[in-house]
Amino acid sequence: MTPKTGDTVRYLNSVGGGRIVKISGNMAYVDEDGFETPVLLRECVVVAAAGTPEPAKGIFKEPARPAATTPAPAAAPTVKAEQPAPIEETEGGDTLNIVLGFEPTDIKNLSQSTFDSFLVNDSNYWIDFAVLTRADSDTQWTLRHRGTAEPNMQVFAGEFSRSDLPAMDRLAVQLCAYKTDRPFDLKQPALVEFNLDTTRFARLHCFTRNEYFDTPVIALDIVRGDRPSRPLRIDPAQLERAMAEKRRTDSTPRRKPAPKPAGKNGPIEVDLHANAIFDDMRGLSNADILNAQVDRFREVMDAHLRHAGTRIVFIHGKGNGVLREALMKELNHRYKGHDVQDASFREYGFGATQVTIRPNAARR
Repeated sequence: MTPKTGDTVRYLNSVGGGRIVKISGNMAYVDEDGFETPVLLRECVVVAAAGTPEPAKGIFKEPARPAATTPAPAAAPTVKAEQPAPIEETEGGDTLNIVLGFEPTDIKNLSQSTFDSFLVNDSNYWIDFAVLTRADSDTQWTLRHRGTAEPNMQVFAGEFSRSDLPAMDRLAVQLCAYKTDRPFDLKQPALVEFNLDTTRFARLHCFTRNEYFDTPVIALDIVRGDRPSRPLRIDPAQLERAMAEKRRTDSTPRRKPAPKPAGKNGPIEVDLHANAIFDDMRGLSNADILNAQVDRFREVMDAHLRHAGTRIVFIHGKGNGVLREALMKELNHRYKGHDVQDASFREYGFGATQVTIRPNAARR
């Protein structure tokens, strides 16, 4: 019988069970004494259909045998409790391949959709894992989900909504691999960190097919061929050198000066193209350039927050839309409340946004 919401179930390969309160995809959320536990649907066995009286609390455990009486009846044959099936290992499965996938619950309406994340364990090892996130402006992390993935299985790794995205600029996954029923080769614990471009969750084309999923997802390789994709390594000496270099470059006139008003009654024009900010871009990554463009945007906004009615045109170009998305994120959160519109197409084309400073629109 296929489990449904409201059914009372026990677990196929472990002790426990309860009433299903919600089903999402291939996961059932089971109420165990007030706690919701995510369990794969195929691991649930229905013991009472929805609407029937709930079984006694001890139904999920082997019942105690009655005390013997005299004279004792003939002993019934002993029936051993069903044991979990042994883990079937796959050829090549002793190499870790771990993937984290994000699947929209309503891919046709991404602006309103929530997102389920799943950890794929393509290996013969058990994986204990934790998923953590933080915003760029934060220094500490928030635990999103922790769990255990059986060998060669996909498990639920947390649900989030669009309101959670501002706090998910960085994503980290910690994991530890082991086997429970046989000797195994030791695997190094892994800590992998990503700069998560949250604007991708609003773009349909960013959700693509993947070998581990039946529907389009945003997939991140956590471990591939036993190698963490982006291991987080902090070298104190290198960090100190980088900070010293930053202090040195900050004290030199590397960036061009801030813009001046276009005219007495005209808007302030701010060109955010890289060549309008830097005299020399050698050695700069795309991330370095984007961070500098956002810094210039903040510098101009902060300088005019007290000047209500000021119009500022930020010229960002059409490009692939990454810079404009970053500016809109700033305007929707850090500088919420000011008037925002596309700048005049006749004067600036498609690649400019106009901001009008409004009084009492506080900086967040």
